[in-house]
Order: sequence, then structure tokens, then C-alpha cells
Amino acid sequence: MISRTGENDPVREIVLLGSTGSIGTQAIDIVRRNPEGFRVVAVGAGGGNVEVLAAQALELGVEAVGVAKASVAQDLQLAFYAEASRRGYATGDFRIPKILAGPHAMTELAQWPGDVVLNGVVGSLGLAPTLAALRAGRTLALANKESLVAGGPLVKAAVTRPGQIVPVDSEHSALAQCLRGGAAAEVRRLVLTASGGAFRGRRRAELTDVTPADALAHPTWNMGPVVTINTATMVNKALEVIEAHELFDIGYDAIEVMVHPQSVIHSMVEFVDGSTLAQASPPDMRLPIALALGWPDRVADAAPALDWTRAHTWEFAPLDVEAFPAVRLAKEAGAAGCSRPAIFNAANEECVAAFVAGRLPFLGIVDTLERVLEDAPDFPPPGTVEDVLSAETWARAHAQEIIGKGA
Repeated sequence: MISRTGENDPVREIVLLGSTGSIGTQAIDIVRRNPEGFRVVAVGAGGGNVEVLAAQALELGVEAVGVAKASVAQDLQLAFYAEASRRGYATGDFRIPKILAGPHAMTELAQWPGDVVLNGVVGSLGLAPTLAALRAGRTLALANKESLVAGGPLVKAAVTRPGQIVPVDSEHSALAQCLRGGAAAEVRRLVLTASGGAFRGRRRAELTDVTPADALAHPTWNMGPVVTINTATMVNKALEVIEAHELFDIGYDAIEVMVHPQSVIHSMVEFVDGSTLAQASPPDMRLPIALALGWPDRVADAAPALDWTRAHTWEFAPLDVEAFPAVRLAKEAGAAGCSRPAIFNAANEECVAAFVAGRLPFLGIVDTLERVLEDAPDFPPPGTVEDVLSAETWARAHAQEIIGKGA
């Protein structure tokens, strides 16, 4: 159940973008267990798994479903009939929801009538849906960090009311919870914790021959391949630093990263009097997802709590900036502003794809990022999505050029 102040609070209507991914499927699990609090009215995904998308839509009884790939619209329709047959539905026992297909499908769904849009789309493709949801006045549960990284000024300009954006990332959710404990003027710095990824404790010289399979072996979290590799390079944490800056209006010099292998303390806020508030919970994304869907209220039993009947040991260590320079590069890109964060993010996506394909060594990912940022022209501050896309297009092409020359 949802802990709310009023007894007659209406059910919140949810639009799930990226519903077939890790964030989306866990959000659906929360909705299943809290039918009195949430109802999913629309789901959308890239289109790589239309069978799962059709099954979700039929189970949840949504009004609309979207796929970013226009070419799979017919496959999705056929998947509905196959799923209905598997469930034993007779003709007339089910209806196919409205199908939106094509590159603007997620943006259209973001404006679908409802209360909360959970943006779990992966990559910079999530920017347009983020802007659409905000401009439509929806509460945005934001799991797509690239929206703020690539288009921070645009996102801020699209906000229609205070508190409209609620972070889903466990680190930023933790910061939002800790910031309830003090006024903004009392904050000295934010401390983002990092698991350290698959290569925690290794020095740069020990990372020369690691493989994609090595990078995907995350010791704590079960995430998608792009996020998992970004965690191994610490690019994921670098993006989170930019996101924290945009979300909480804190300067880059007041945002720190600490390695915390247990992933129990999700982030901390240090105040001017020397006190620090930390948010602690087991590493389970259902808690921050549920909090984002129900914000500012908590969803009871969203995830298991810590067991305080047994001993715990929590470790913290400074980030090895020589082995993992991505955070430094992100701070420099963020401080430079304009389109540098968008360039950072887009170039990284190209580098990760090249690493997975065997065309770039692991250390080449961040090394290439640094070269792209060094070579970047002075793009003007982004005023439109097209401005962001223009900078990203340059970054992707230049990253590929460097990769092709054997970075």
C-alpha cells in the first residue's frame, strides 16, 4: 500500500517509457503489488522485444502502446494476437490498445493523459520525451540521465512547477531524500557513492586487456549492458555528477564521488555544520522507482529493508582518478557548459558500441572521450533539441573517426 496523507487519494495513472527494460519491468512489479495506488495507462519501448511489450500491454490493460521502430508495428499487432491466444482469450475478450510507432512514438506517449511519466528510455533518445512530459505538466520520474546530461538547460526551461522532476537513479533518489533534512543554503557538498563496477581496485595498467564479458560482470547490480559497461569505466558515475549538478543546482566543485563496494549507502549530503545525512537500503532499484512513482509519499514494502539484527561492514574509498578519469572529464565538460556534456555522452555511446564490437580496447573508451572533448568546436548553448542533436552528431562522427584510426 502507499503511505499517503489523505484517505481518498486517487489512483495515480502511469505512463512507462522503456517498459521492457530493467527499470520498466521493476516498475510494473511495483504496480502489480500496489493496484490501489497505481494504474499503468500506456507503455512504450524501442521495439526490440514486441512479444514482451504485447504481454505487458494486455496484462495491464493499457490505453496505448508505442514502439520507436516503425518497421515493427505490424509485428507488435501480431504479437498481441499471439499473446491473447496464449492466455486463452476468445475473440472479443480483449482489445488491442492504440499503437503508436516511429521515432516520435515515445514523445507522443509522454503527453498521454496521466499523472506520472516514468522515462526509462536508454540514451539521449530520452530527451524529447522528457521535454514533452514536462511541457504537458506531468510529474516526470526520470531514469534517463542522458536527458539532463545532454539537454540540461532545455529540461530546466521546460519545468512548469517546483518538484516536477523526481529522480529514479538510486544515487539521486538518495540525495533527494537526504535534502529533505535541511535547507539548500545549509548544504556544503553532495557525495555520490559508486560500487566501483567490475574493475574496482584495479590500476590502469591492469585494465589493458579486459573484455566486454569482463566489463559486464557487475558485482552488485543487475542492469542493461550499456549501463553496466558505463559503470565499469565510471562513465555512469560521471554522467550522474552532471545530473546531480542539474537536478540540485550544486556546483561541480561541491560534488564528490566515493567508492562504496557494498552499495548500501546510495549517496550522502554534507551540511555546513559538519553533519552528514546518508540514505541506506539494500541494492534494490524497486525502492527508488516506487518512491519516484509515489513521490513525495513512500510505498510500503517497496523493497526489503536492511537486517539490523546482524553485523554490517561498510567500506568507503576515494576514487582512483588515474585509472578512472571519466569523472574528472565530466566535471570539466559540465563546467564548460554549452554542448560539452552532450558531446561527452554521445561520444561515449559510440565508444561503448565499438568496445562491445571489439573495435576499441577498454581503456580506449575514456581515452577517446578525452580526445573528442579536446577537439570539440565551440558549439553555442543549446536552445532546441536540434541544437543538441547537432552537437551529438558531430561527437559521434568524430569519435568514429578517432576509433577508425586506431585510438
